[in-house]
Amino acid sequence: MASLTSDRPYSRWGAFAHAPFVVMWVATTFSLTGLAISDTASAWLMTSLNPDPRAVSLVQVASNLPMFLCTLPAGALADMVEPRRFLIALETFVTALIALFGAVIFFHWLTPLYLLSTNFMLSVAWSLSTPAWLSITPLLVPPRDLAGANAANSVGYNVSRAVGPAIAGLAIARWGPAAPYWMFAVADLTSIAALVWWRPPRKICASLTRVRLTCAVRIGLRHAVKNKQLQATMIRTVAVYPFACAYLALLPLIARHQVGQGPELYGVLLAVISVGAVLGSFALAGMRRKFGPDLVVALGTGGLAIALVLFGLARDPVVAAGASLIAGAAWTIVLAGLYVSAQIALPDWVRGRGLAVFLTVIFGSVTAGSAIWGQVAAAAGLETALFVAAAGALLAIPLSWRWKLRSGDETEVSPTAPGQAPVDVREVASGHA
Repeated sequence: MASLTSDRPYSRWGAFAHAPFVVMWVATTFSLTGLAISDTASAWLMTSLNPDPRAVSLVQVASNLPMFLCTLPAGALADMVEPRRFLIALETFVTALIALFGAVIFFHWLTPLYLLSTNFMLSVAWSLSTPAWLSITPLLVPPRDLAGANAANSVGYNVSRAVGPAIAGLAIARWGPAAPYWMFAVADLTSIAALVWWRPPRKICASLTRVRLTCAVRIGLRHAVKNKQLQATMIRTVAVYPFACAYLALLPLIARHQVGQGPELYGVLLAVISVGAVLGSFALAGMRRKFGPDLVVALGTGGLAIALVLFGLARDPVVAAGASLIAGAAWTIVLAGLYVSAQIALPDWVRGRGLAVFLTVIFGSVTAGSAIWGQVAAAAGLETALFVAAAGALLAIPLSWRWKLRSGDETEVSPTAPGQAPVDVREVASGHA
């Protein structure tokens, strides 16, 4: 394989001028679409196994808790292993796990506990693979095309989140609940095949010992505790996500019981959320120029509150789709503002570890919030849970206003780094996007 640092002429195709990147991009986009299919199917499947809101919300808890627990140690693990071989082993495990899970569903052996356990293990594997996926992108393209590669990966992720849920809804309705998982297993095989085919350029790297990695993580945590600007960003994060995640945790029940539709509508609503996310990313640049970062995040939070109210009022697909569009756009606007603020607040030498702490706060907020709103919905109903979440998000704006965010205008920082995920917080740290 030719060196990525060679003086090759510039190509108008950018990152897509490099065959390894093209192969990996196509394969991971297929894999991410399979993951979106699986996520959609799992949330809907729980409404058939146990329609209690507490049980349905636990699907989000099982998906996000590993991200909260594993983000920091996964970064350390990435420095201790060879990324390509590690990913081949991990993706092989995921493919076998999902194929077996599909068989369990097909033979009617599934229980709510089995579903939650499988989701948890899948999310653990995702958490552990994230830093490894992040580390291989610079090996696929030369430095001059790295920004384009990141942008292309973000497009691939958004396409997968727009297409996957719709496919899942149709697959469940036409071929049964096992079909989406077998589709995911087949799609994930493309990632394994691409990794087996790819031969990374040789590089010399000194692996850190466990002791030094532990020390590095501890230093990162200590810096995060003392960094006032990062603290302000994390406080603003906690003021949004425990409330905003209510619609994600309860969306299957909104589609099934409140609107009275089947899995097709649920898949469509998730796809519309992703479309809203893309629209939100287009509006973001203009909003950041016109308003400051604090007002942008406040407006995005207000948009999330409006979406939560509309979800509570939704009795037909049109209103639910409108709420989904607003929710996707607002989530992207808030997340990008917070992510850029965290980037600017951290110096170069500790940025990676500081961002891992920031991501852990996001995942922890979504995990706890999903569990709480499931309990509230079970006790007081879906409408009440969504309305209370909207009120909490609005109330948190003035309560957290004195903690100011940093703007990305001072330096050259792209908000489309691995934090562009508008809907699924796992994409915040995803190496695929």
